[in-house]
Amino acid sequence: MNTIPAPPNPRSAAFIFVFITVALDMLALGVMVPVLPKLVTEFSGGNVAQASVVVGIFGFAWAAMQFFFSPVLGSLSDHFGRRPVIVLSNLGMGLDYLFMAMAPSLWWLFVGRLISGITAATYSTAGAYIADVTPPEQRAAKFGLLGAAFGLGFVIGPALGGVLGGIDLRLPFWVAAGLSLANAAYGFFVLPESLPRENRARFHWRSANPIGAMAFLRRHPLLLGLAVSGFLQRIAHESLPSVFVLNTEYRFAWNSATTGLFLAAIGLASMVVSALLVGPVVKRLGERQTLYVGLAFGAMGFALYGIAPNSLVFMIGLPLLAMWGLCGPALQGLMTRHVEPTEQGQLQGAQASLMGVAGMTGPLLFTQTFAVAIRENGVLHFPGAPFVLAALLVAGALTAAWLTLRKT
Repeated sequence: MNTIPAPPNPRSAAFIFVFITVALDMLALGVMVPVLPKLVTEFSGGNVAQASVVVGIFGFAWAAMQFFFSPVLGSLSDHFGRRPVIVLSNLGMGLDYLFMAMAPSLWWLFVGRLISGITAATYSTAGAYIADVTPPEQRAAKFGLLGAAFGLGFVIGPALGGVLGGIDLRLPFWVAAGLSLANAAYGFFVLPESLPRENRARFHWRSANPIGAMAFLRRHPLLLGLAVSGFLQRIAHESLPSVFVLNTEYRFAWNSATTGLFLAAIGLASMVVSALLVGPVVKRLGERQTLYVGLAFGAMGFALYGIAPNSLVFMIGLPLLAMWGLCGPALQGLMTRHVEPTEQGQLQGAQASLMGVAGMTGPLLFTQTFAVAIRENGVLHFPGAPFVLAALLVAGALTAAWLTLRKT
């Protein structure tokens, strides 16, 4: 007897699309990572010192755009729906990559990075999409898979960008543009809307800005405490892109190959945790305990990075820091439970705005800490200081989460 196959679960199909969207978006972003500094150096006449300053300004400006515009896009997604924001964001990113691929000067490239910071809303809007289509008890696991998509793009992207950049420095920008535009077309023809019209909110400029986003968090004391926890650990995370390469070269004389392989290992380990461990651990321990466990592992991992006397001990910190990946999805799952369906976009926008602040302050904090820690004739020569500081910040995030959740 023939059986009729069950129709596909629309929620599963929607999640698969969002997973692909985030992976492609992060892949497009990752492709540019190894070539953007080299292109800036080329525009700077080969002056590496000047180029390093410019790259820092670019990073600060990108994070600033995220800070100002993430609440706007989050509120727009609450009003118009997630689908148009995701599709238009991918379209804007694709056109921006084309703009940067053809940039004739450093100023054009800088304008391109500003536009990129404005349009790079896919991940936060995707978070709101997942909250729309996923039952609360399953959200942490889905956010974990979303984190795996994020990691996948950043593992493959830089490697691909390095290969393409070896052919032509502008080729990665063209490829990134193609990926983003293909993603926009895919979303336009395939992605269903996740937010029903009856659950949409009116758009108000007073809430669609960083000040309004902070006011939104203050109206929900539990959200504010958890947002502080997320903010502290995000600052801690900035220690890795800011000083990891300089730190390991200074302390252990690592070359580019060793550093690249270790960073790839970090990405792969984080993907394994996000994709395979978050769901089972949350099911067994619950979101709250999973959050605590993940933060504890993160603090231990950074502390070991800071005090490691040699490369071998330093490498032992890798699995500890990978387990830190448990806390992000658990934190997201907890926060989405405490807002209405009409506010999921606003929540994601407020979080992204805070992450923008972290992106602006973290690099300055850790690079200056490292500079002071290795200064000749300094009070204390301690090159692991940036990672110890990161460990203290994650410990502070754990404290903030515990104080927020202990009475709930």
